Amino acid sequence: MTDQTPLLFTNVRLVCPALGRDEHGGVLIENGVITDVGPHLRTASSKAQRIDCAGAVLTPGLIDMQAFTGEPGAEHRETLATASRSAAAGGVTTFIVMPDTQPVIDDAAMVDYIERAARATAIVNVHPMAALTKRLEGREMAEIGLLKAAGAVAFTNGRASIADARIMRLLLDYAKDLNALVVHYPEEQTLARGAVMNDGEVATRLGVPGAACEAETIIVDRDVRLAALTGGRYHAATVSCAASLDVIAAAKRRRLEVTCGAAIANLALTEADVGPYRTYFKVKPPLRTEDERRALVAGVASGLIDVIVSNHDPQDVDGKRLPFEEAAYGAIGLETMLPAALELHLRNEIELLPLLAAMSHRPAALLGLPGGALSVGSPADLTLVSLNA
Repeated sequence: MTDQTPLLFTNVRLVCPALGRDEHGGVLIENGVITDVGPHLRTASSKAQRIDCAGAVLTPGLIDMQAFTGEPGAEHRETLATASRSAAAGGVTTFIVMPDTQPVIDDAAMVDYIERAARATAIVNVHPMAALTKRLEGREMAEIGLLKAAGAVAFTNGRASIADARIMRLLLDYAKDLNALVVHYPEEQTLARGAVMNDGEVATRLGVPGAACEAETIIVDRDVRLAALTGGRYHAATVSCAASLDVIAAAKRRRLEVTCGAAIANLALTEADVGPYRTYFKVKPPLRTEDERRALVAGVASGLIDVIVSNHDPQDVDGKRLPFEEAAYGAIGLETMLPAALELHLRNEIELLPLLAAMSHRPAALLGLPGGALSVGSPADLTLVSLNA
C-alpha cells in the first residue's frame, strides 16, 4: 500500500475533544490528511481501502509535552528511535523532548540535532523543548530568541526548578516579547532537599525523608505572581497538590496567561503504591495521597489542569536496583500514559472527552502544533484504541 492509497476507517467511535464530538461514523484519509469525517461515512469508495474498526475509539493522536529521552548522551537507556516506538505503541503520535540531555539543548545546534535525528530515525513526530538557562543551571538566560527560531516549541529548566526569582522574572518578561511558553517544574529546592517521596504517613513508616506539598505550592505561587507582573506565558509543568491547583484556579479567574499539567503517575497512583521501597515508583513529583490524586483527577475533568503528560524518564536497571534513598528518579510513561488514563475513565472517575482533551488538542494549542482534531484538513495523526481490550 502506498501513501496515495486512500484509507476509510468505518464502524468507529469518533471522539474529538476539540469539536466536542463523540459519535459513531468514519474517517477518510488521503495523502496523510483527513478529507472527510462524520457519521455519513459507512462504505468505502472504489479507490479507498476500508478498515472496519469494530466500534473502537478513534481520537486525535496523543501529544505528550514531557518526555525525558536518553538521546543524546544516554543512548544505553534509550534513543529517539526506541522512544518513538514506545510512543507509537502507547498511542502517542507526537512527543516533546526535554532539554535534560548530554549536552543540554541550550543552543540552536542542539535543537537542529534533535530535529534531524528524529526525522532520520523516529516513527512519530518529535519536537525539542529548549533550555531556559544555559546548562540548566538557573543562572544565565539561554538564547531564547535563537532557540525559538531554530524550532524549539517551548522553554523549560527541565527537572531543575529556578531558585532565583529575579532570573525567573527576566525569563518571563523576555519570553513574553517572543510569545514563548515558559514551562517550569515547581519545587522549592531547600524544602525538598534530601526528600525521596511525599512527606506523609508512608514516608514516616518507611523511615525516609519526604517533601511536603508546600515545596511545590510556594514556587507555583511565586511564578504566578511573576507571570502577573510580566504578562508572560507560564505553564506549571507537573503539579501534584490540591493547594497548587487553588493557586492556578485563582490565576485563571484573573485571566492570566497561566496553565498547568499533571503527570499520569500522579493521576493514577499514590504514595501507598511505593509500598515496601518499590524504586520503580520513585518519581518526581513524588506520588502523593489519595486526596491529592482525586483533586488532580477533578482538575482534569473540569479543565483546570490543561494537559496530562507521560513524564517519561526511563532508567537503567543499575539505577533502580539500589536502596530507595539512593535509587534514580524516573519511570517509563510513553507506553503507559494512555492505558493508565483510560483506566481512570473505566473506573468512572472521569469522562472520555476531558481526559482525551488533555492529551490531544490542548497540548497542540499550547505548543502551536498541528493536529489535535478530527477535522477536514487536519493531519491524519490518529490513535485507535479499544475500550474493551
